[in-house]
Amino acid sequence: MARETINPKKLFNSTQYGFSQIAISTPGKLVFISGQVAWNENLQIVGENNLETQTQKAIENLKIAIESVGGTLENIMMLRIYKVDYQPEDGPIINSILKKNFGTINPPASTWVSVKGLANEGFMIEIEAQAVI
Repeated sequence: MARETINPKKLFNSTQYGFSQIAISTPGKLVFISGQVAWNENLQIVGENNLETQTQKAIENLKIAIESVGGTLENIMMLRIYKVDYQPEDGPIINSILKKNFGTINPPASTWVSVKGLANEGFMIEIEAQAVI
């Protein structure tokens, strides 16, 4: 898969926050991954009341999903992040996990949404992805 990211100079430099403004790919297999949360394979929440741990577990679950169809995190083109009751102090925590997992050179595009709640009251964050392999 050929992947290119673009960050127009007239938009803010989003790569410092772990995402790109635009992600482009040549044709390939499109992969749509359902929202991933901090559940382990036994439906136990990992990192109860800990945003950093829950965010990392959600990304790890995305990694498991993409690898199961022959891809890597690098194939992820777009993230949609749902954060329960987003507060300004949540941003740096989520950003640090995005940078740790996707880097700052060629990260996926991203949209963040503050929500009132998720499917389980223990979930603090849910992350869905679109990828091209």
